[in-house]
Amino acid sequence: MYLNFYGLNEKPFNSTPDPRFLYLSPGHREALAQLQYGTQERKGFMVLTGKVGAGKTTVLQALRRRLAGDTAVSYVFHSTLPFDGLLEYVLEDLGITEPERSQARRLIALNNFLIERERAGQNTVLIIDEAQNLDAATLEQIRLLSNFETASSKLLQILLAGQPELKAKLDLPELRQLKQRVVLRCQIPLLTPQEVPQYIRYRLLVAGAHDMNLFDEVAVDRIAEYSGGIPRVINILGDHGLLFGYVDHKRRIDRQAVNQAIEYLEEGMTSQRRVLSFGGWRPRRQFKSRG
Repeated sequence: MYLNFYGLNEKPFNSTPDPRFLYLSPGHREALAQLQYGTQERKGFMVLTGKVGAGKTTVLQALRRRLAGDTAVSYVFHSTLPFDGLLEYVLEDLGITEPERSQARRLIALNNFLIERERAGQNTVLIIDEAQNLDAATLEQIRLLSNFETASSKLLQILLAGQPELKAKLDLPELRQLKQRVVLRCQIPLLTPQEVPQYIRYRLLVAGAHDMNLFDEVAVDRIAEYSGGIPRVINILGDHGLLFGYVDHKRRIDRQAVNQAIEYLEEGMTSQRRVLSFGGWRPRRQFKSRG
């Protein structure tokens, strides 16, 4: 709706984990580099954690793009599956199209697949997103997958990604063997107030904007203040800010537009009629800024 008005090729603040839009803050860059190193060097078990909306999935998608063409990746996002269902999903994802019926035969099929890839000099990576949802029994069975190895290297690299609760779950006594096998841990930090303006400008650049200052300084400060540096919240405010600016024919997004976006996010007061009215509407009550 607002793309032509602001001279954009695509939406800069989509909620999808498109790796093209990944802003590499120092923290994100370090996490991505560690994960790339861990997978390529066949380190075995790795853990990535970060708060809700910090950009874990986007980092994982960027990692998939960086891995060499000789690396097969199974990406599991249905983390509520029991181990049997998870194993079946992984086999299908890796192209083992006729998995055996029993769990033992499926594990044998996976082992044979990994051995063949190792002989061909190829790597295999299993990524499980939202891993904090896995129960202890499933995590223990996943640990056993790390037993697929040769005398010199791991056949399967396993990356568990999740919210901070994952770290607490790995501290459970029954998972002490899994915790001992984790050779690489990294955490995605939230953006600092100084990084938020750079994040916004970077996403505008990727989206084809000619003006990197579509959001004025006060608007950016308000976004940084409200979002707490959470990229997902920044994206929501950025997208709604552009929409409200478009409706009011504003060439530059100001604090008022951001405050309207915050109000919409918190209370959903804006109706579809507001979006289609192209101006002249104001909320029934004035939004009170949090400072």
